[in-house]
Amino acid sequence: MNDQVALTIDVYVTPMRPVATAAPVGGPKPLWSPMTSTLIAGERDALLVDALLTIDQADALADWVESHGKRVTAIVITHGHSDHWLGLSELLKRFPDAHGLATEKALEHAYFEATDAGMRQYWNSTFPGELTQSPVLPDLLDEHGSLELDGHEIRVIEVGQGDIEHSSIVYAPSIGAVAAGDVVYNQVHMMTAYTDAVSREAWIASQDAIAALNPATVVAGHKRVGATDTPDTIEQSRRYLRDFTRIVEQEETVERIFAAMMELHGDRDNPWVLWYCAEQAIAKRG
Repeated sequence: MNDQVALTIDVYVTPMRPVATAAPVGGPKPLWSPMTSTLIAGERDALLVDALLTIDQADALADWVESHGKRVTAIVITHGHSDHWLGLSELLKRFPDAHGLATEKALEHAYFEATDAGMRQYWNSTFPGELTQSPVLPDLLDEHGSLELDGHEIRVIEVGQGDIEHSSIVYAPSIGAVAAGDVVYNQVHMMTAYTDAVSREAWIASQDAIAALNPATVVAGHKRVGATDTPDTIEQSRRYLRDFTRIVEQEETVERIFAAMMELHGDRDNPWVLWYCAEQAIAKRG
């Protein structure tokens, strides 16, 4: 008889919020999309996926985690964008038994964002006075990408392209759960600004890799507050990317790209992201 206690999964979501960014002429109000952090817990211990961004967000997340009564042993960072790892320094103060962990490529990009003057200026100007000035980088994950949580295997899988290269997911096979980072979005406009048609196809291939796991639960890195963590978000994300590529090829202006995408996906949170991505798509044409 196997009396091992099953894992549980719970998701913390920060609400969409204003940012200190100038509104585009004719475009929507700048907002930051809702973000997630996922707690996977066993009988005694737990691990957290992604660490959020601001000091206040990390403190509120820590309060929420503490309410579950588990010992946090690891905080896995899915990729190097600062809104997924900059809160790590605050979390490690609250959870001294935990280690921040990331794949080699995710760590490389996190290091870039932590040390590049332009990137630091970007984040601090977007969230003035809200960010740690003493960031703590995650440690390097073992190359096998396998962790143990109260007798259960947890796999950290580098799937490749998401909204950034070298994205990873966290997979709990025993409960069929995937914390997908920014490879999957859930009812939020997708950050395509750092991609082109070729890399968006690679992004879709990363989503295919998640689908091949046949997960029962898929937690997106950015999801609407209250949205369910269902696997159909994979296909919804694939469709969004294919529509964006097609429309960018067909339309000549930011306004027309934005309007065409809103007609198909206007029910998603944060249209400012879509406007910004349309601007970047036009800029890539030279």
